[in-house]
Amino acid sequence: MPQVKNKKKNKGNIVPYIPDGDFYFTKGVEAFRNRKFDIALKWMKKAVEQKPNEPLYQCQMSVIYTEIGAYHAANQLLTNVLQSSDYIDCYYLIANNYAHLGLLNDAKKYATSYLDKEPNGDFSEDAKQLLELIEIDDDEIEDFDLEDEDELLIYQETAFYHMEKLEWEQAIPVIEEMITLFPEYPMPKHDYTQALFFSGDREEAIQKELELLNEDPNSLYSLTNLAIFYYEINEQEKSDKYLQALQNVYPIHEQQKLKIAVTLARTANYEEAYLRFRSISKGKVKNHASYFRWYSIAAYHIGEPAKALEYWKEGCNLHPHLAKESGPWNA
Repeated sequence: MPQVKNKKKNKGNIVPYIPDGDFYFTKGVEAFRNRKFDIALKWMKKAVEQKPNEPLYQCQMSVIYTEIGAYHAANQLLTNVLQSSDYIDCYYLIANNYAHLGLLNDAKKYATSYLDKEPNGDFSEDAKQLLELIEIDDDEIEDFDLEDEDELLIYQETAFYHMEKLEWEQAIPVIEEMITLFPEYPMPKHDYTQALFFSGDREEAIQKELELLNEDPNSLYSLTNLAIFYYEINEQEKSDKYLQALQNVYPIHEQQKLKIAVTLARTANYEEAYLRFRSISKGKVKNHASYFRWYSIAAYHIGEPAKALEYWKEGCNLHPHLAKESGPWNA
């Protein structure tokens, strides 16, 4: 009889450890913090199955989807939550996903709704920053809505063509003329320093880029260029300083996302670069040979040779000049 009692007591002792929603949720959060997103998603799905009406679980699952670039799936979850509860955080999370998708009007609407409902909420500062980014984007569009925008576009496309093919010396005169004709347009100045650097004028390129950074200390293009320049001349400490400034920068636009991903790959931060590449919408950047070049290199260096070959072949099909390069296995 005492043994039976003990068995009952033991059973009672292990009841709290039977997996429930909170257990799965905790395991999911732990995996998420360790950037094991596939595992985190499996745990979080189990948590939602246990407690389908718990908005926190679905919101956290949406954050995982956002992290892996599945923005539509994330918003579908969040929309479902809002239909059954008034979980205010959803408004900011939806706004963030819309921003990543480039749907800026929708992002603005939801970010504003979040601030109206929770002006001092956990995401209030993030929502304000998001709205500022959207406003900056609107301002840039207005500033360069020029009568001669067709001419500017021709110069941009010509410079882009040469730079994507690594034809730096051919790019320089095109960019110089663009700077002369459109002095208020900032992008060519950063393209110019890059073309200068890779055509051999390294000191001048670094000096000019430092001057541009002094004018705009938050310039994404200055930070990425300087990180690459200093890495190339083996000044790792200086390169790391600019890379560190990019660590928590997650831009809205695909071209800016690509800029950071390529920078990370070019500075041998292959794991982080690969994660960044995965979050980019290929359809929006497939005209960039650099997307396929550096995505395949990053994949190869993290031990994904099959993926590297896949990206390289696709890149060569779309951009035949890539086939003349040595490929990711020789990079």
